[in-house]
Amino acid sequence: MRLGSDSSIHGIWGSRLIFILAATGSAVGLGNIWKFPYIAGENGGGAFVLFYLLCIALIGIPVMMAEILIGRRGRHSPINSMVKLAKDAQVSRRWGYLGFVGALAGFLIMSFYSVVAGWALYYVFKMGSGAFVGADAAAVGGIFDTLLADPLMLLGWHSTFAVLVVAVVARGVNAGLEKAIRVLMPMLFILLVLLLGYALSSGSFAEGAAFLFDFDASKLTADAALIALGHAFFTLSLGMGAIMAYGAYMPRKASIGSTTVIIGVLDTVVALVAGLAIFPIVFANGLEPGAGPGLMFVTLPIAFGGMDGGVLFGTLFFLLVVFAAWSSAISLIEPAVAWAVEKGVKRVTATVVVGLGAWALGILSVLSLNDWGGFQVVVNTPNDWGLFVDTPTWQALSAACAEANGKTWFDFFDYLTSSIMLPLGGLFIAIFVGWIMKETHVRKELAMGNFKLYMVWRAVVRIFSPLAILLVFAYSTGLWTPGEVKAVEAGAECELATYDTAVVDTSAPAPVADDLPPEASADDSGVPVIESAPAQEDVPVIDEAPTDAAEAANG
Repeated sequence: MRLGSDSSIHGIWGSRLIFILAATGSAVGLGNIWKFPYIAGENGGGAFVLFYLLCIALIGIPVMMAEILIGRRGRHSPINSMVKLAKDAQVSRRWGYLGFVGALAGFLIMSFYSVVAGWALYYVFKMGSGAFVGADAAAVGGIFDTLLADPLMLLGWHSTFAVLVVAVVARGVNAGLEKAIRVLMPMLFILLVLLLGYALSSGSFAEGAAFLFDFDASKLTADAALIALGHAFFTLSLGMGAIMAYGAYMPRKASIGSTTVIIGVLDTVVALVAGLAIFPIVFANGLEPGAGPGLMFVTLPIAFGGMDGGVLFGTLFFLLVVFAAWSSAISLIEPAVAWAVEKGVKRVTATVVVGLGAWALGILSVLSLNDWGGFQVVVNTPNDWGLFVDTPTWQALSAACAEANGKTWFDFFDYLTSSIMLPLGGLFIAIFVGWIMKETHVRKELAMGNFKLYMVWRAVVRIFSPLAILLVFAYSTGLWTPGEVKAVEAGAECELATYDTAVVDTSAPAPVADDLPPEASADDSGVPVIESAPAQEDVPVIDEAPTDAAEAANG
């Protein structure tokens, strides 16, 4: 393999439009559908959207330009592109580890993302069968609980989605990825428009639009600003190698700057239109708005089940979710597959091995939703922490110590990727392009006609973006929160040594879903945080008192 080659051995996108659709497909995921509309409505509406657009301009687009730039300049997998450009800059080849961390993050995300996408596949058929027609909150919540409690059913749908992803990636850039994108992305846009039209006829479109866009600056708190900043980073699939890998296949004549702006705009438009399609339907049925799995798999099925044409449009909605997940998932394993191909492995073999590995790792996430729901990979209390805490210990600890926090395998993989690996990946991408890479190479790849605009971008990617990403990292990991933090005093009841850990029992039922941290999102990178089945009292109920917004938000 020649690292100095200017053409990719994997192929080149057929056109600039295909690259735009591919990168948009990678960015548009479950977070655009089940998270962004809700956090916008809850945090100031129009004020939040405006601040979010500013964050996209100052962190999302500059870092995305940097990641695409590395990919196109390197023309290889993220790992080998970083090695090549580090060699060109006469710095350590260890920068290749940045590409490795990105590829590993995508692999880990695929393991649990496939599980969630399997839920959507199941709901396509469940909705189409009319199972939700006239169903109340208890019935719909019971269907979701039954799905999560059945490991074999979850494994079957997880496997089905993994096969769909492998089938596309194994065929290569042009015969596989490009052909799939030519179908998936237009279908996604068509379905979104159809659902928007359905929402317009719901009778509550104005209420849904007001929820999203009414300008309330008083709700744009420091926490809300950090949520906007974090989502602006995660929503564009930055730091996981996917955009870098896609950038390696970008046509030479395509402008990186204008193309990236279009991708950022499309990603935001999809999220806003999704909100305009979802919340009028929710309000028309007297339900409370929410986010995450609770919104998608409980609230919306109730709404569709009580509306004329709900079976058809509900089925179309879950098809939309599947297409969004599918277009994102194929980008998750491409970096690892591309690297294996460059090592001499045939693409089909490489794809099967990578896909099978992610599928096998996903079994841990499947079991953490049911049989292993009490087993915690990481546990934190005010004065103690531990790894691999068994079910009896966790049950006793969490019952006695209200401040105890645990993470199942599902939660752990999400936290590791979205809160640690992706922000650090984005941070070092900005540092490498801004401070390490040869400026002549940077300017040649960007080819920006306006030198002043280039200097603004360079200043942002060198200074502002790294600082902003550090804020995201500190906030998402819990190292820092705005405002005064009160110390929590805890005694022996919050120490793991107090409890007997000799007996391991993984047969206990999964714990009730907790609130998601404000920074999580699923494809925020496109990457979602998923929890166990919602407690019955958290299931939205028609014509009853609304649940607390924090409890309703699952994403």
